[in-house]
Amino acid sequence: MPRSDSRSTWVDLLRHGAPEGGQRYRGHLDDPLSSTGWEQMRAAVAREAGWEAIVTSPLQRCHAFAEALALERDIPLHVEPAFKEISFGEWEGMKTEEILARDGDRLAAFWSDGDRYPPPGGESLSAFHQRVEAGWHHWREAIRGQHVLVVGHGGVIRMIVACVLEVPPTRLMAGLNVPYACRSRIRMDHTEHGLLSCLIAHGAQG
Repeated sequence: MPRSDSRSTWVDLLRHGAPEGGQRYRGHLDDPLSSTGWEQMRAAVAREAGWEAIVTSPLQRCHAFAEALALERDIPLHVEPAFKEISFGEWEGMKTEEILARDGDRLAAFWSDGDRYPPPGGESLSAFHQRVEAGWHHWREAIRGQHVLVVGHGGVIRMIVACVLEVPPTRLMAGLNVPYACRSRIRMDHTEHGLLSCLIAHGAQG
């Protein structure tokens, strides 16, 4: 067993709950949480204690709950712009069936290879992954040895898990289900052989 030079770092990833307006491609649109979304997130954290800080996307469907929870538990709140959702460009605000009717081939191509076929006017998958990866690398050092909650988006969680598992982001963007208020847990240990990261759990809900 490799020797660790400090206590383990634990990161819980929490996707936001259901926003106002129902299922649609939001990206950078800043819709608030619905009452159902608040209930989903409350249930997701109800049995968890011990977080020492919260890191959140600046978008209000994440930030509003993260801020309320940080105040309630008297722990620091950090806002990370790199953890905003991917930009869906011209698709933002549209429902899946609306995009399929107008741009179905492009939508299928995006989910197959979001780097070669980004949303029109939106962000390529490689640019998105690099943005999230930079934020993740910063925070995994800044929170070293702590137990921290990250409140983010489905795409952001997929990119963080891609970093941890060292798999191509295209595989996880389409292949990893991240429902509303889904929780994942990551453990990291700094050892004599380098950083060891492990996805401990994925898909827990309230």
